[in-house]
Amino acid sequence: MARRRQAVTIKHVAADAGVSLQTVSRVINNEPNVRPAMKAKVQASIDKLGYVPSIAAQRMSGSRSYLILAINDRDRTIADWRTRQGSDWVDQMLLGGMLKSAEYGYRMIFELVDTHSDHVERELGATIAALQPDGVILTPPHSENPLITGLLVERRIAFARIGSIEPGPGIAMTMGDEGSARLATEHLIGLGHSCIGFIAGSDEYSLSSWRVDGWRNAMAAAGLPHAGLCAQGDFGYDSGAAAARTLLEQNPRPTAIIASSDQMALAALDTAIERRLRVPEDLSLVSFDNTPVTRFTVPQLTAIDQPIAATFAKAVELLITKGNAPDQAQPVVTESCLVQRGSTAPPGGNAPR
Repeated sequence: MARRRQAVTIKHVAADAGVSLQTVSRVINNEPNVRPAMKAKVQASIDKLGYVPSIAAQRMSGSRSYLILAINDRDRTIADWRTRQGSDWVDQMLLGGMLKSAEYGYRMIFELVDTHSDHVERELGATIAALQPDGVILTPPHSENPLITGLLVERRIAFARIGSIEPGPGIAMTMGDEGSARLATEHLIGLGHSCIGFIAGSDEYSLSSWRVDGWRNAMAAAGLPHAGLCAQGDFGYDSGAAAARTLLEQNPRPTAIIASSDQMALAALDTAIERRLRVPEDLSLVSFDNTPVTRFTVPQLTAIDQPIAATFAKAVELLITKGNAPDQAQPVVTESCLVQRGSTAPPGGNAPR
């Protein structure tokens, strides 16, 4: 039976090179004040033994942990996982953040924190103490929680605030929510719609009001009335169904609806079908997020594609290369785009083939 090969550690490299563990760590971290001859000696041992540096070895220098911590809302994330309704927000977070972290020799760790808890500072403080991350990425509503941002400032940890444009510490980042809603509205106006309803997301998130502003501004710019055409939701399916019913019971009813999440758009689609409205002939629908489920509806949903992966990749890059540099232009915006599918068409018309 073949013997299992013993993993090569930093101790093996130090012994082979005849140097201290700290010296090997300094070479691995490419730190200054290491003599070229010493660096070459350690590198020769690394190459000879086939050693792959670990996070633990890199952290021995004490200057960096090589970890980026991404925090998401616990309740909403767990609810999405349990319902299995197709949201891929977390998947896209990990895709962009982990790949970009790896490019710089870092790792990204994902944690769930309840922003509504009275113990949020203690909970997050314990996580930070255990991991000692070099940077933290906050998602809504954490990105606008002063208890969380204040703790990070106190601990002198660089952080990015996704979905926040408020002045203050940390790197403010958005996905162009107002412009995205304006783009969706202009798409429908371009098709000939003049009565366009809007289903807003939870008012706990600033981006919800930005999207309402984008829709309202596009309607006003086109000289179209919008009073009474906005219904409140919370990003979830049930709230989307209730909001869609409110809009479709109006007289005249909207010929198009923009929903602030895919789940609310799905609810609007189901509500339309229940009322024997044809989509898109009787009602056009535009969604936000463009999660996989938008491609499996009948018809497929036209959607605003949110650059979640690109935003997290940018956040990681900025945290690693610049930290909370005061000269960082803010807010940092990664623009969304509109993906046109079969759920939008001219009022009373047919979807483009």
